[in-house]
Order: sequence, then structure tokens, then C-alpha cells
Amino acid sequence: MDLGLRGKRALITGGSHGIGLAAAKALAAEGCDVAICSRSEERLASASKELKALGVAVIAAPCDVHSGETIQAFCDDVAKQWGGVDILINNVGGGGRWGKASVEDTDEKVWVEVYEKNALAAVRFTVRCLPYMRQKKWGRVVTVTSRLGREGGGRAWFNMAKAAQTSMMKTLGMNHELAGDGITFNSVAPGNIMIPNTGWEENMKTDPEGFRKYVAQECPLGRLGTPEEVGAVIAFICSQRASLINGAAIAVDGGESRAF
Repeated sequence: MDLGLRGKRALITGGSHGIGLAAAKALAAEGCDVAICSRSEERLASASKELKALGVAVIAAPCDVHSGETIQAFCDDVAKQWGGVDILINNVGGGGRWGKASVEDTDEKVWVEVYEKNALAAVRFTVRCLPYMRQKKWGRVVTVTSRLGREGGGRAWFNMAKAAQTSMMKTLGMNHELAGDGITFNSVAPGNIMIPNTGWEENMKTDPEGFRKYVAQECPLGRLGTPEEVGAVIAFICSQRASLINGAAIAVDGGESRAF
């Protein structure tokens, strides 16, 4: 299926590994040039090599998403090299395991840092990329949230930040001026995804029986998802074929979530 994305310019935050890299690969496979940012220069170098092998132009640069100035500099550099951005994937985030089980024992700093890394980073990148999309009368903004952004559960600071991202995409999708300029806004809400060098991989190694019981109880498919499965959905949402999908929060969780 041709998704009609050849020649589009996509910026993916946190694009050096996991869901971000999977989304970048899926878009590159459709002919998109891709710009990725991350904290790790080592991961960026490896990801850049993989993406260039797909025959597209690649920009890969470190970026501190806690800094509005650094985000501005990265977006400016991409625009200088390519003339703008057509697709933005707000993937960078995290914090679901930060803090402590007790809300009272968790420092307020955790709430602020998780909100900034997730919600405010998405705001900053979105605001900086929108002018280029409006100029071309076409654009796609997809924010990677969580199934916890659609229902209760998890640690409160993480759920709050993800719910804020979901709300932002819905609200911007309802904006007549932005939608009238051919821009759609959607969120993708993954469930438990097996990403190398993250908490789930550690759990599987340190407590295999506990991990097995968790999967059996919480995952209807009997397994965790993969980054590639999420990346494929993201690529489709960005496509011409998904032009009517706007303001949606799409679960990619194998049936884990309780929400409709």
C-alpha cells in the first residue's frame, strides 16, 4: 500500500531507539526524509546509519527537550536544511517508573520533570513546526502518549502528563483554522511495549515468573507489543489515506486498556 508520503519531511523526537526509531524507519520506508533527536549521540549515530540505508536524507542531532532554546535550535536547523517540516512525531517522554509508590514520598520535582519531558516538550515542538505546515497547507502531528493517557492507572504524574498530551491533540484537532489548513492532530496510545534496555526487559530477566504472571493477567494477546507495531500505526496516521483521522486517541495495546 502506497501511503503517499514520498518526499515528505518528518521530525521524530526521541527517534534514536524504541518507538521513535521504529516510527522513523516506517516513515523512511515510505520515502520520507527523517530528522531525529535524542540525548545519546551514540544511539543517534547508530540510528542514522540504519535510516540512511533506506535511501532517504537524515538529520540526527542531540537535543535536550527540557530546554526550549535547544528545541528551537534543533527545529531551526532542520528548517534551514530542508525548508520546513511536514510531519511531527512527538515521541520523546517517559517517567512512568519515576518517583515512589507513595505520592506523599515523591518529590514535587518529579511531577514537574515528567510533565515537562512529556507535555511541554510536545507543546514546544508542535508550536515550532506548525508554521511550516500551515505554509504548505498540509501537515501531520502525532503524539505518542500511553494507554494511561486514556484512562486511570499508573503513577499520577505520568498519567497526568500523558492525559495532557491526549487532550492537546484532541483540542488542536478541533481547531478550525488548523484543520482548515490541512493539518491533523492525533495521539497514539501504546500499551506495554518490549523495548531493549528498558524496565520490561529488566523485569523479564530479574523476575521471569512475575513477568509471566503479569503478561498472562494484563495482556490479552499473551505478549507485550513491539516498537515496530506502534511505528506502523504512526506511519499510517501520517498518510494521505488517513486524512479523515483527526483528534483521535488510538490505542495500540493489544486490548490491554479498559477504555473504549
